[in-house]
Amino acid sequence: MALLVNEIFYSIQGESIHSGRPCIFVRLTGCNLRCTYCDTRYAYEDGMQMEIREILERLAAYQCSLVEITGGEPLLQHDTPALINRLLDNGYEAMMETNGSFDISRVDGRCMKIVDIKCPSSGESEKNDLNNLKRLNLIDQVKFVVGCREDYLYAKGIIKSIPPGFPTERVLFSPVSDKISSDILAGWILEDTLDVRLHLQLHKIIWPDVLRGV
Repeated sequence: MALLVNEIFYSIQGESIHSGRPCIFVRLTGCNLRCTYCDTRYAYEDGMQMEIREILERLAAYQCSLVEITGGEPLLQHDTPALINRLLDNGYEAMMETNGSFDISRVDGRCMKIVDIKCPSSGESEKNDLNNLKRLNLIDQVKFVVGCREDYLYAKGIIKSIPPGFPTERVLFSPVSDKISSDILAGWILEDTLDVRLHLQLHKIIWPDVLRGV
């Protein structure tokens, strides 16, 4: 079993409730969406075939227990669930960030899925598989990348469809870099007494001039 891999790197986790923790990232090649604000366009096509065994060998060298599978869109590749199973069976904490357009139930329930629900300014909100909200496990996360007031109101409406009992601290609202300031988004959340987590991209704060591999 093999996957097309864009890059593997060791950095600080910056886009989840595990922000701040050292993490190994496996960025897979290919994405079915073309979001207006995408910051990983370099992963659309560029990559090399790697056997799952080879990926695990690369990860072992970093001596880090937290691994995130990202993209692109990980579920675009057939063998991504198999890679995640191998990671979990080998004792890793596995995370997967997905654009929310594929059925997340294909992935082992022990894996923390970060489901990115696309808002209107992405240009891809019609591609959301909102049935994924019913497939969430309690360890998963839901993320909304907000670029304008319309996006905020859209996200505010969508969270009403998240099943009762899902931890609200795992619902993340994140501002689009260069589109909306974090204080404006924070103000809207406070004004509406919205029980969500304001989330900033920590890696972009630490390394603002580095475009990839962080």
